[in-house]
Amino acid sequence: MSKKKKILLWILGLLVVAFISFQIVIGRIEQNLSGLEALPLADIDLEQAQDGVYIGSYAAFPVEAEVEVEIENHKIVSVTLLEHRHGQGANAEILTEVVVQAQSLDVDQVAGATYSSKVILKAIEDALLKASN
Repeated sequence: MSKKKKILLWILGLLVVAFISFQIVIGRIEQNLSGLEALPLADIDLEQAQDGVYIGSYAAFPVEAEVEVEIENHKIVSVTLLEHRHGQGANAEILTEVVVQAQSLDVDQVAGATYSSKVILKAIEDALLKASN
């Protein structure tokens, strides 16, 4: 076999491996995000929340969020986004302010940033559940 044919076979083999790897990654992303929109949020009773600062996080590859929630006198005083890995979901970061204003997780998600919206809300939910236990 000539050197050119060997090189072409190697390149073809690498392309096949790259294609299969790409399909696996895309499949994993679709699987993780497919049920995210319908995922329910807990109904948090802020009267049960203890004063303090609580860290919450949630991840649905490739979107992740970590928040810090401050509770004082059974009210959400602040929500700080510590980390947010996202694709096109940066607009969802406004939800930290919206949740403080609404004093609830029952807020509208940001159009065009639905996955990030849900992940940020689930991270806030995680922190609020810690505050209520």
